[in-house]
Amino acid sequence: MGRNAGAQKVSEGARAVVSRSFTDFTPQATFDIKKCNLHRLEEGPPLKAELTREQGLRYYRTMETVRRMELKADQLYKQKIIRGFCHLYDGQEACAAGIEAAITPSDHLITAYRSHGYTYTRGVPVKEILAELTGRKGGVAKGKGGSMHMYAPHFYGGNGIVGAQVPLGAGIALACQYQGNNQVCVTLYGDGAANQGQLFESFNMAALWKLPCIFVCENNKYGMGTSVERASASTDYYKRGDFIPGIRVDGMDVLCVREATKFVADYCRSATQWPVLLAYSACDATVCSYRTRDEIQEVRSKSDPISMLKERMLSNNMASAEELKEIDVEVRKEVEDAAQFATSDPEPPLEELCNHIYYNNPPLEVRGTHPWAKLKSIS
Repeated sequence: MGRNAGAQKVSEGARAVVSRSFTDFTPQATFDIKKCNLHRLEEGPPLKAELTREQGLRYYRTMETVRRMELKADQLYKQKIIRGFCHLYDGQEACAAGIEAAITPSDHLITAYRSHGYTYTRGVPVKEILAELTGRKGGVAKGKGGSMHMYAPHFYGGNGIVGAQVPLGAGIALACQYQGNNQVCVTLYGDGAANQGQLFESFNMAALWKLPCIFVCENNKYGMGTSVERASASTDYYKRGDFIPGIRVDGMDVLCVREATKFVADYCRSATQWPVLLAYSACDATVCSYRTRDEIQEVRSKSDPISMLKERMLSNNMASAEELKEIDVEVRKEVEDAAQFATSDPEPPLEELCNHIYYNNPPLEVRGTHPWAKLKSIS
């Protein structure tokens, strides 16, 4: 009986040690976030955001994974292992992580050709994304989609035509409304697409029909190398919906993005069901010919979304530097293993070239480059 009592005390002591190791960290903290600019709204997102330790670690891992994946894609592209188009998302990770944290997996998302980050946040493994970029059989689209055409449940790509995804997003929102499922569609485009006529047609229809659509302009200040000042008479993209309410958000802060997206998602799901236009001010961190090195360095030193979250967590005792370093090591290994798969997996065979032309059709013959080249398409 004495031994049992002693064992019980030891057990309680062990539990206390374990408990202390967890309670060493602050479980939750509240942070001030930047005030958003509003258009046709009387009130906007809150000025404070709560962050739990668990959320912070999850956001950090997500953004670090997207960053490392894109840096690896950049390396493979420069080595000419990835061919064709390759539009990278490094530096804009807070947008993808923040939006995903504010909506549900059953909500819908469609974007332009800078799609790798959202492909990952929608649930596709890094190895399938990199394998798609290298045109391998194990890619998410079986190596036939490439950089701009990746898909997942409730994620509709990756679209190569500038601005073309915006009317599609409005159509997805129409389906949500028609089915009455209380879901929203996040429809993303860049500042380079902001002057496309089809955007304004989509805004008009979405407002007329009160579609649950969140239009998001990811403004990284350049559209295919052309600065926003040279391309747009008005760079207040959050006002460009005119009759649609708009919000300008700091797209480099994952908490700002999360709170703004949650605010407008609730707005879209409400009884009024009005669409909303969000404009995230972001900046890609890629070294390129149209940004000066000073500009890139300033963004990396002052506005990097990963560094910003890391600093918040460390300064508020929500994580240790060693813990975050361990996540970095795990992420780097995951990306390296994915790159190994993406460079060793075989390319899809010729006989699979025409498969999946139709979703659910009997097999059919497809003519090749000349009448004598016959291929078969299997759904």
